[in-house]
Amino acid sequence: MKSRIARIFSATFLAASASLAATGAFAQAESTNRVAVETAWAVFVENDPKECWSVSSPKQTVNTRDGRVVAVRRGDVLMFVTFRPGSGTKGEVSFTGGYPFAPGSTVRLSVGTENFELFVDGEWAWPASDADDAKISAALKRGSDASLTARSARGTQTEDTFSLFGFTAAMDEAAKRCAN
Repeated sequence: MKSRIARIFSATFLAASASLAATGAFAQAESTNRVAVETAWAVFVENDPKECWSVSSPKQTVNTRDGRVVAVRRGDVLMFVTFRPGSGTKGEVSFTGGYPFAPGSTVRLSVGTENFELFVDGEWAWPASDADDAKISAALKRGSDASLTARSARGTQTEDTFSLFGFTAAMDEAAKRCAN
């Protein structure tokens, strides 16, 4: 599995940026960080070190416990695809569910009839390998929606559905901006 420390550091930075992106304060203070919006996906670039990512929030979220829909408090729920030319990272898929995942659990990512398993660490989930990142990215490019199903440390089952409209353009833009 990829370096968890590097992922957690980058993921924390990405979440903070994406969270701020939704606020007017971010738009006024750091509008140069967001470089493109492609329908449901936004593209961000950080220059030191060089890092580019596309990010989206879910269009629908359902939280259940014991088979019943429940209201729960969650932090930011986001899906990313990240490029870091300095470390050779090309199209790393990650997901934050806005809560600590159940220890030892996994997150199921479904795109059409294809299913993938993401491994969890705290509030973050990733595929196990670069090859899995590539398979997931290819499926996301072909799909119209992606659904991520997970279980919180408190036992809540969550299902977050992301629109994939604009995904390919946003991912290509992030890859292009971090090509060198």
